Formats: sequence, structure tokens, C-alpha cells
Amino acid sequence: MSVIVSTSELRLEKDDAGVLRVGNTRIPLDTIIFAFNEGATPEEIVWRYPTLSLVEVYAAISYYLQNREEVKAYLKEREEKHAEIKAEAEKRFSPKGIRERLLARQNNK
Repeated sequence: MSVIVSTSELRLEKDDAGVLRVGNTRIPLDTIIFAFNEGATPEEIVWRYPTLSLVEVYAAISYYLQNREEVKAYLKEREEKHAEIKAEAEKRFSPKGIRERLLARQNNK
């Protein structure tokens, strides 16, 4: 008889904006996955984001590797939402001419 033990447990909480946060931190799953895909080791990720534990980072990477399609769909959804928000902000507050407006405001002081 063999005993199966699972050691990777990941706590992900979805906030009101639909962002998956890791453990009890404000760090989104996206951040860990992007860093990992950029070549960062789990230890480097913990060094960059000290509120994460090494266990949480390894668990997040494990989750990603075991659920690539689901995570890719989530990341694509987040990217689309980000683009929507950015377009809305640029529509309301045009970035065109911002340098000139800031310089003019500074000169008027």
C-alpha cells in the first residue's frame, strides 16, 4: 500500500477587481508568474516581494505549471481589463501634450 501526500497548497483569493492575490498578501499571482517567466528564481521573487514566503512562491509556480491554460486565460483576461482601463483613462485624461502642460504649470508658479 502506498500513501499519497500532497505538499503544495496554494491559497488564492480573488478581490473585487477579479485579481488573484497570493496567500495573505497583496501580491497578485500575475506578478509571480511574470517574474518566473522572465527567469527569476523563487528565491529572487521572495527577495523582491518579502511579504511572500518561499513556500507560497513555489506553490504558485507549481499551480501555474499544472494549470497553464487556465492561468493563461486568467492573464489574458487581466491584460484585456488593463487595456480597457488604460484606454478609458487616456480618453478622460489625454496624455498628449502633458509635458507642455506640466512645464506651463511650473512656469506659472
